[in-house]
Amino acid sequence: MRFNTRAIHGGQPHDPQTGAVTFPIYQTSTFDQDYPGKPNEFLGRELSYARTENPSRTALEMALAELEDAKFGLAFASGLSAVAAIMNTLSEGDGVVACADLYGGCYRMFTKVYSKLGIRFRFADTTCLPNIEEALDGSTKILWLESPSNPLLNITDLTSASALAKSKGVITVVDNTFATPYLQNPLKLGADVVLHSTTKYINGHADVIGGAVITDNEQLYSKIKFVQNACGLVPGPNDCFLIQRGLRTLGLRMERHCENAMLLAAWLASHPKVEKVYYPGLETHPGHQIAKRQMKRFGAMLSFDLKASEADSKAFTTRLKYFTLAESLGAHQSLICHPPSMTHASVEPEVRKAVGISDGLIRISVGLEDADDLIEDLSEALSAL
Repeated sequence: MRFNTRAIHGGQPHDPQTGAVTFPIYQTSTFDQDYPGKPNEFLGRELSYARTENPSRTALEMALAELEDAKFGLAFASGLSAVAAIMNTLSEGDGVVACADLYGGCYRMFTKVYSKLGIRFRFADTTCLPNIEEALDGSTKILWLESPSNPLLNITDLTSASALAKSKGVITVVDNTFATPYLQNPLKLGADVVLHSTTKYINGHADVIGGAVITDNEQLYSKIKFVQNACGLVPGPNDCFLIQRGLRTLGLRMERHCENAMLLAAWLASHPKVEKVYYPGLETHPGHQIAKRQMKRFGAMLSFDLKASEADSKAFTTRLKYFTLAESLGAHQSLICHPPSMTHASVEPEVRKAVGISDGLIRISVGLEDADDLIEDLSEALSAL
């Protein structure tokens, strides 16, 4: 099946009890058993307690696996709970090498939570393969990548990086939230695990929080599934329903998102008050050729620096009509944020500066509005600088 067909039909069962074509919300905390220790089965899963299995979650997990054309999918209460599940497979003394400009929530979790438990974190510019090789050592268990990265839209060669990690017995995890399964499939490029914040494009409607882990590796799946259950990192059935509803139109939405983003990036790049635009679809982007090779299109996230002070850059974000100043991304409406004071506020200023996140950096999640309206809105706000 091709992507849009898989998004609608793959892993999207009709309810076997009623024949309902939209899989229902199983709003229950537990399930009856015919005999102690022998739960009933449904969709191939044993049903004993909703933290362990819930049909609404099972249906979503099947659909998530289909999106990445993978064997196993797991749904979580948030993107960060999915990250925590992976981290909880590690032990004291294990090491993680992560891309330098990663999502601020991951940086905070790595450095403020798991580092205290004896897990070692090293950060590297993963756009350069020798930097990855230098950072990997005998303790490294995971290579953690984002491509495109958040917020600088850096591009890592996932095929080469995954092959290098595999040669050293290291698992590669790719946060594919920015790209989505429609634009990029890291498992096919050699990665071992794909992670998503399903809050973002997969849901697409800004009305739910969720996360996902997807893999073809049964051993990794079993380890992460154990943590999912043991730590209770699960989404509720209504959240699962909303995410599953959204993923059916992911391909259609991403086409419009990407079309709009390319128009905005090109327009911003030519504006005299814009210092630099970070968008892999621009031929001037250093990762353009790699992105062109490993992505279907270039995504709908872009960042830029203005020829303005930090204060003026912040004020700019408040002057827009169609861009909502808010955390998050991947919604139907366009969102704008100031990463240093919002998504990456937990990253120390000196660390932000070292990886290239300026104090005035602005990040846009380009929505589904008419691109001409978005450009006019940006133009009016820039004229006030």
